Amino acid sequence: MSKIKNLKERIIYLIIFILLLIAEILIGLFVHDSFIRPYFGDTLVVILLWAFIRIFIPDKPIWLSLIIFLFATIVELTQLIPLVDLLGIKNQIIRTLMGTSFAYGDLLAYASGCIITAIIDIIVFKHKDRQAEGKK
Repeated sequence: MSKIKNLKERIIYLIIFILLLIAEILIGLFVHDSFIRPYFGDTLVVILLWAFIRIFIPDKPIWLSLIIFLFATIVELTQLIPLVDLLGIKNQIIRTLMGTSFAYGDLLAYASGCIITAIIDIIVFKHKDRQAEGKK
């Protein structure tokens, strides 16, 4: 892949990351409901993480969506013990990032976000493979 095309992809993922980060911040600050903040926000957070990683790994990521889902699941499972309290974490930002209460619905939200990213990767990389075959 040419360096310019690679740079363009990285910039696209950076823009997606920034837009999702802004959306997450706005949801966190201004939305206090029982659906958008907890479920849509959790769906977006795994897509945000995916976009962040894709800035640095724009080439075909094998199993990236699955790895992100496993990471999010581990973070969610730490809320069962509750890890933030056991570690004595008082910083509200870190407590928010790590979470303080376990919910099965969060796992479904993470799964839906990771399914979205997997579908995007499948579509993008099938398109790239077709383009590469056309150049041969």
